[in-house]
Amino acid sequence: MELILWRHAEAEDAGGGGDLARSLTKRGRKQAAKMAEWLKPRLEGDWRVLVSPANRTLQTVEALDLAFEVSDAASTDTSPQKLLSETGWPSAGRNVLVVGHQPTLGEVAAQLLRGGEGGVSVRKGAVWWFSTRERDGKVETTLKAVVNPDMVEE
Repeated sequence: MELILWRHAEAEDAGGGGDLARSLTKRGRKQAAKMAEWLKPRLEGDWRVLVSPANRTLQTVEALDLAFEVSDAASTDTSPQKLLSETGWPSAGRNVLVVGHQPTLGEVAAQLLRGGEGGVSVRKGAVWWFSTRERDGKVETTLKAVVNPDMVEE
């Protein structure tokens, strides 16, 4: 199974509409477009795309131009356990891309990397790509890539 964690791109500060209504900045739209351009040719096969209901995540995933599901399991108030359960990690029958938020994405990444609690910093607009494989009867997690928008050429 492949699991991609994609943090939403740079967003405006919270205004009168509240946190979920925040939109991407001009820079954020460029970040989302760059990451989508990097991701799209690499998403071979069947992918399930889960997106937080927050406006900034919906705007981030728009750049990918793929069908997606809005899921509270990827929202701002979710837990790493709820998100991983929704993805079916590590043995879902299909690959999953999640567009979500810090600190949850960093907590999921830490759990996959270290098998425990804690967190890592996932930069705005960045992608963390994990994969599983079976070796000697055990499921192993591999970190395939970490890509930030500033690493992708226009």
